[in-house]
Amino acid sequence: MFQGSSALTLDAKGRVSIPTRHRDALLAQAEGRLTLTRHPDGCLLMYPRQEWEKRRETIAALPMSARALQRLLLGNAQDVELDGSGRILIAPELRNAAGMTREVMMLGMGAHFELWDAAALARREAEDLAQGMPDVLNQFSF
Repeated sequence: MFQGSSALTLDAKGRVSIPTRHRDALLAQAEGRLTLTRHPDGCLLMYPRQEWEKRRETIAALPMSARALQRLLLGNAQDVELDGSGRILIAPELRNAAGMTREVMMLGMGAHFELWDAAALARREAEDLAQGMPDVLNQFSF
């Protein structure tokens, strides 16, 4: 299970270094093989390859009414691998789609990660907090 946030910097070639605490787990769990794709919220999703393959099957089996979501998730999926320095290359198409500039945030979300442009994430979190907590959290205690 991945959790926590990490501030990353996109280099001139579009690479980010995966933090050591996650890199070791990704190497052990997925031999450094990952899949990146777009998310409707405007971020990128990063899955260990075997986890993505399970999700891919579920997404592909959705009915035709979900074609737009299939197009977004499957049509933009790109396989990547950790290089010898623990970096991944984020393709220009994905960087542009997520509005990524230089500062990137990586959020552990359980079985996968979200990659956000840092400024976009800050705006999104502020908007989410301004809306208040959804009713589903009425039964949740911290």
